[in-house]
Amino acid sequence: MSKKRGLSLEEKRQCILSVFHETRDVFSLKDIEKLATKKGVISQSVKEVLQSLVDDDLVHQEKIGSSNFFWSFPSEAAVKIESNISKLQNQLQEHSKQQAELQQSLAVTRTERQASEEKSRKLAVMQELQQTAQALQVDLQQYAENDPERVEAIANAALISRDCANRWLDNIEALRGWCKTRFEGMENQLESFFEENGMTSTMDYLT
Repeated sequence: MSKKRGLSLEEKRQCILSVFHETRDVFSLKDIEKLATKKGVISQSVKEVLQSLVDDDLVHQEKIGSSNFFWSFPSEAAVKIESNISKLQNQLQEHSKQQAELQQSLAVTRTERQASEEKSRKLAVMQELQQTAQALQVDLQQYAENDPERVEAIANAALISRDCANRWLDNIEALRGWCKTRFEGMENQLESFFEENGMTSTMDYLT
């Protein structure tokens, strides 16, 4: 009986991302390890995989007190895809322009009917640009195939982000009330702390 194949790094990343996108909630590392284990990711590798997602801006990390908390919304993945598409399109246009210039220059060089270092260099660059352009076309096609999901994610992003923002506003207000009760007499210092961290009393619910 063959041994069961373990998950690749990318498969582990997708499993952990699905934990966030399915629940649309905020988790501690311990919570993520428990949920990711249920999806087949061994707990010992969760921290490393999670860090790779944070490094790629697919998951956000915030330290509150002595604990780190993580979250990611489906809309962010869609925005990243859109950004990558735009970047690839710009690169493709630039490489296509360079390729056209090199082809024109090569045609002139061929009329001279003599080999030269400049001709060989330009030919090598043109061939490299052709390969790069072909690779970019493949990447663009892959993104195009995912386009319906991107459109759907963007369509739902505003509602999801609004609900999460309003839920965090409730949490902030609850924390403000608890702090004022717990540290009675320090209202001014507490309010300054909240203001300095962007949690102003004028914040209102998104509609």
